[in-house]
Amino acid sequence: MNFCDQIKRLQRLDYLFRSRSTGTPAELAKKLSLSKSQLFLIIKTMKQDMGAPIYYSRASQTYMYKVNGRFRFGFKDDDSSEK
Repeated sequence: MNFCDQIKRLQRLDYLFRSRSTGTPAELAKKLSLSKSQLFLIIKTMKQDMGAPIYYSRASQTYMYKVNGRFRFGFKDDDSSEK
């Protein structure tokens, strides 16, 4: 998988976390065409290395963020910002 595909996967995960529509780990792994172990490694990386406050709600059967927020990926031109 190339770098752009990895970013797209993280963007999709971010959307699913924010919308609280991941489903169970097995359902989420299937949505992303991953094994559950691959999914758990990605979530662990997002939590530990990228600081994402992700948790799983057994009551709602979905992953979500503990606080409102989102991942941002892409380039922003600093020269075009308001000064």
